[in-house]
Amino acid sequence: MTDFGLSRDVPVGKGKTAILFVDVQKYSAPGGGAYTGLSGEEVEARYGYFFKEMRERAVPNMQRLQRAARAAGIEVMYTVIESLTQDGRDLSLDYKISRLFCPKGSRDAEVIDEIRPANDEIVIPKTSSSVFVSTHIHYVLGNLGVKYLIIAGVLTDQCVDSAVRDACDFGYLVTLPTDACATLSAARHESSLANNRGYCRQVTTEELCAELEGLAIQ
Repeated sequence: MTDFGLSRDVPVGKGKTAILFVDVQKYSAPGGGAYTGLSGEEVEARYGYFFKEMRERAVPNMQRLQRAARAAGIEVMYTVIESLTQDGRDLSLDYKISRLFCPKGSRDAEVIDEIRPANDEIVIPKTSSSVFVSTHIHYVLGNLGVKYLIIAGVLTDQCVDSAVRDACDFGYLVTLPTDACATLSAARHESSLANNRGYCRQVTTEELCAELEGLAIQ
């Protein structure tokens, strides 16, 4: 096999990088619509680990990355589960079956307050696991000149994993900060990271923030 001398293990580039926060929205935050009809005991039993991971690890690390990206002049973007309609008739079959529904313009479709978008940051609604399937994000990233894509968010083994794999296939060099993602169990999180390691560079938030701080002073 020909050795093309290429690698995924390369730092992000100034003027060619974006960070994408996947589905970090009020729908799946405490009190969100994802838990409609469940008792407090059921929510804690099924989602207590996830809430703790988000509160103590993932969201604080997303905040650090968001600050570092803004300071470095990197494009900060978000994708949220949000229907184009009020009744959800445009949802994918999978989302209809899974009942993943946030009506257009609803509170559930908003990014959580902790990483609230700035006025001119891009928020892209989606109705599929991969943002690359149901939106024009590839076109937008191309217009922005992006070649290096940082992906963080939830769930590690679902929409984050789908975005990582598709971004790789679309020709982006993907970086995944492993401690700025979360899912419903430690086993699911670790299994997903092991499975998508062949599609992206995996680093810690601390390592990536240092890299972004280096871009800020270039």
